[in-house]
Amino acid sequence: MKKTVQYISLILIALLTFGCEKVVDVDLDTAPPKLVVDASIQWVKGTSGNEQKIKLTTTAPYYNNSVPVVSGATVFITNSANVVFNFIEIPNTGEYLCTDFQPVINETYTLTVIYNGQTFNATETLTAVPDIENNIEQNNEGGFTGDEIEIKFFYQDNGAEDNFYMIGIKTNYKPFPEYGVLEDRFFQGNQMFGLYSNEDLKPGDLVNIKLYGISQQYYNYMNVLLSVAGGGGGGPFQSPPATVRGNVVNQADENNFALGYFNLSEVDTVDYTIQ
Repeated sequence: MKKTVQYISLILIALLTFGCEKVVDVDLDTAPPKLVVDASIQWVKGTSGNEQKIKLTTTAPYYNNSVPVVSGATVFITNSANVVFNFIEIPNTGEYLCTDFQPVINETYTLTVIYNGQTFNATETLTAVPDIENNIEQNNEGGFTGDEIEIKFFYQDNGAEDNFYMIGIKTNYKPFPEYGVLEDRFFQGNQMFGLYSNEDLKPGDLVNIKLYGISQQYYNYMNVLLSVAGGGGGGPFQSPPATVRGNVVNQADENNFALGYFNLSEVDTVDYTIQ
C-alpha cells in the first residue's frame, strides 16, 4: 500500500510539473528609433516609370506588434540637371508618391529626406537590365532531391561592362518575393540564366520573374543583407553579426545614419505558368 501511494504521488508531481507554464519576460535593451528608408525606384520595361513610391518607417522595440510609420517628412529626388521630383505623402501612411518621375538610364539621382530637423541624402545611378528571353525551360525532375519542378530562364549579359543583377521570384506559396543577387564576373558577355524550384509547385501555378539591373554598391549591400537574413539558424533572440548599413547618410551626424537603401533599377518581368 505504501508503494502504491508513493507511485501515485510521483505521478501527481509529474503532472503538476508538465502542466504548469510560466511566462518569462526578457528585459531587452531598447535603442533609440532609427529612420528606415525603403526607396527602390523601379523602371519596368515598357512603362513610362513616372509613378514611384518611397516608404518611411522607424525601427521599433522587439515586442512591438506594428511598424511605426513616418509622417510629415519632406522627400524629393533630384537628377544631375537639378530637376526636382517631389514625393507627397498619402496622409498618415508613411508612403510618399511621385507621379512625374523621369527615369533615364545611367543618370545619377540624389534622394533627400528631411525628418525631425535632420537631412538625409543618398546618391545612386539608374542601371540598365537585359531582356528576359522567351525560351524558359521547365524540368520536372529538378531541385536538390530531383523530384521538384524547376524553371530556368535566360538573359544576355552586356560584355562591354561589368554588370550586377538581382532576381526576384513571386509565387502564391509565400507572402513575399524571394530574392538573390549575382554578378557577371565569370559570364562576361555570355548568356546567363536563373534557376528556381519549389516542392509545392504544380501545373497551372503562376510564377512571376523579375530581373533587376543594380549597381555594384547595391549588389554588395544586398549580398550582406541576404546572408544575414538567411544564415545562422539561431533562435529569435540571436542578434545579427552587424548592422547592415545602406547609403542613406545623415548630413549632420554620420553616426545617426538611416537604415535602408536608395536604389534605381531598370526591371524586366515575365509571368510563367507551370506546365
